[in-house]
Amino acid sequence: MSEAQEIRVDAEVADALAAGHPVVALESAIIAHGLPRPKSLSFAREFEEEVRAGGAVPATIAVIDGVPHIGLRDTALEQIAVSDDVHKASVRDLAVVCARGATGATTVAATAHLAALAGIGVVATGGLGGVHRGARETWDESADLAWLARTQIVVVCAGVKSILDVGATLERLETASVTLLGYQSDRFAGFYLADSGFPVPWRVESPQEIARIMRARSLIGHHGAIVVANPVPADEQLDPEQHDRVLARALEVAEAANVVGKEITPFLLEFVHRETGGTSLQVNVRLVRRNAHLAAQVAAAVP
Repeated sequence: MSEAQEIRVDAEVADALAAGHPVVALESAIIAHGLPRPKSLSFAREFEEEVRAGGAVPATIAVIDGVPHIGLRDTALEQIAVSDDVHKASVRDLAVVCARGATGATTVAATAHLAALAGIGVVATGGLGGVHRGARETWDESADLAWLARTQIVVVCAGVKSILDVGATLERLETASVTLLGYQSDRFAGFYLADSGFPVPWRVESPQEIARIMRARSLIGHHGAIVVANPVPADEQLDPEQHDRVLARALEVAEAANVVGKEITPFLLEFVHRETGGTSLQVNVRLVRRNAHLAAQVAAAVP
C-alpha cells in the first residue's frame, strides 16, 4: 500500500482556471476501455485538439500511480492508452486506486466528481452509462446516474450508450432531477444513432443558451447535472438495421458467456466494433470529437 496523494492539476489547466479561461474535462475510461488500444492514444489526442479548436483548454482526467490528475501530459496519456494494468475507476473505486498507488481510467461519474473538485464545470464524453437491459432482474445500473444527481456539472454526450435500456435510463434521470437538453434536436440522441426513439423535454439551439441555463441553475440552487444530448448527424450514424441486428447478437453472446457487471459495456462495444467492420468505431470517434468541440464552446460561453 502507498500513501494516497492530493489531486494534481496540470500547470496549463491551473493557469486557465486561475485566469477564468474555459476548461473542459475529458474522461479517460473511453481511452483505456472504450476504444481499441493502442489506437486510442491517437484518438485521445484528437479529442484534446477538438477542445482547443472549440476555444477551451482540455483536461483529461485519470489517476496515475495513485495520484488523481486533472490534465494529462503526453506520457501519462500514453500510460492510460497502452498499459494493461489500468483499472476502470468509478467514484467508488477512486479511494482504493489512490491508496494502492495504482492507475485508473475515470468513468463519467469519477471524471465529473474530480472535475467539480478542481472547479471545472463542463465534461465531454461519448455516451452516458445508464440502466442495463434486464436490470429488473440484475439491478445493473451505472453509477453515472446517481452521481449526476448530486454533481453540479454539464455533461455533453451523444445520449446514452445504445447497448443500454435507454427508456429506463431516461426515467432514472428524470427521477434524479437531472436537467436534460437536446442540442438542436427534439429527439434524444441514440449514441451510434441520431435518434434513440425518445423525445427530450427541452431543446436548445446554441452554446450561449446552455450557458444561460447553467447560470440559472446556480441562481436557483440546483446542485444536479445538466446533460446535453448532442446527436450524431443522420448521414453519419450507423445504419439502424445493422445496429439493431448486431446489438441483438452481442446481447445473446454476452448472456451465453455470463459477462456481467462493469465488464459488460466494454464487451458489447468491442463486439459491435468488430461485427460492423470498424464502422461503429468511426462513428464513436466522430461523436466524441463533436461533443468535445461543443463542450468547449459551452465552456467559452460562460462569462
